[in-house]
Amino acid sequence: MSSMDSRIRSTGFPALSAPAARASGVEPGETSLLSPWRVERLSTTEALEPMREEWSTLLRTSWSDGLFLTWEWLYTWWKHCRPDDGELAVYAVRYGCDLLGLAPFLVGPSRSCPPIAASAFQFLGGGSVGSDYLDLVVRPARRVQTVAALAATLDAGRRVVDLVQVRREQSSAQALAELLERRGWRTLRRTTHCCPYISLEGHTFESYLESLGPSHRYNFRRRLRQLERGFELRFDRVRTEEERREALEILLRLHHGRFAQRGGSDAFHTPELIAFHRELSALALERGWLRLFVLRLDGRPAAALYGFRYQDRFLFYQAGFDSAFTRHSVGLVTMGLAIRAAIEEGIREYDLLHGDEPYKSLWASSRRELERIELFPPTAGGVLHRLLRRAARIARRTLPRPAGDGAPSRLTPKRETARCCGER
Repeated sequence: MSSMDSRIRSTGFPALSAPAARASGVEPGETSLLSPWRVERLSTTEALEPMREEWSTLLRTSWSDGLFLTWEWLYTWWKHCRPDDGELAVYAVRYGCDLLGLAPFLVGPSRSCPPIAASAFQFLGGGSVGSDYLDLVVRPARRVQTVAALAATLDAGRRVVDLVQVRREQSSAQALAELLERRGWRTLRRTTHCCPYISLEGHTFESYLESLGPSHRYNFRRRLRQLERGFELRFDRVRTEEERREALEILLRLHHGRFAQRGGSDAFHTPELIAFHRELSALALERGWLRLFVLRLDGRPAAALYGFRYQDRFLFYQAGFDSAFTRHSVGLVTMGLAIRAAIEEGIREYDLLHGDEPYKSLWASSRRELERIELFPPTAGGVLHRLLRRAARIARRTLPRPAGDGAPSRLTPKRETARCCGER
């Protein structure tokens, strides 16, 4: 272990006494007066709450900057959707007083391969809320040292690390895995999802339509003309708090109404998830991120699309449609109009997020892969868990899966959405 690594196991500041730190939710450990590097573990909501400004400043400098790593998204998720058996474990790496890195973790049973479970570090934001592109948040100028500090801290704890929805091409989570592998940890990796996206740079809406397949392009134009001729068509974006409340209720009503006869949806299927989106959408409106649209035909809500603009990207999150307008392809038209609105805003990219539903390939030709990285410490327990996980995965690939088996995500309802957003 390097001299720097041997000193960064400290959690908290030397100036903060142990009783005071524990009372604030920051857990102190060994301290070294020889090194300015410190690693804090934030273990309570009260400790996380005042981090917003620092967190946001760091995220803006990070290569992993994205909506699903914002304080707003993850704090609101923890507030409403945290697992009953989960414990907050956010690690903050500091050099002196400067925040250089965040590992937005919780500790809880890993469910990557039921029924085998191990207590593991996992990203905040998991489960059916459907976060993508999860990662560490690290300042690029000190990335190597910061990730090394986190690797040394995790290595000292010898607990399984289970990281989901990690961008495969580049991430600090991968750098963390490589450092732990050098310390004798073993890794299991697998590609779990892909995120189709549209590059909008240099496009007008008409030039974008010309890049699509001729059948899909013709179908969209035909359906839009039919709606414009047959109805008074309005495509309204939410801009005020009153509009947000109304539009979100429309989205929930349309979404649940459509899937009620299909066994329900796992997008908004619990009171906790609905509470999360009510609070998150209000925060997103305040920040200028919310892109919530309602398509009205003769004044009646026929479809709603819920997304976000973060930096120069549009993130399509979810949609709802009135089944009474199915034959009019309102979902197809709504998706096209949302893409048009993104182009008119000067947005560089339209990301349809994870899921390989066929309708996405009608709109998007590029994809990013997401992977799951599981890290097992060089202990007897770590070796055993890794072997059991591998055996269980082989069994799951070869044996028939029970109906309904699978990890919760936004995928299930979006499969059903396919016929609405890309029907021919």
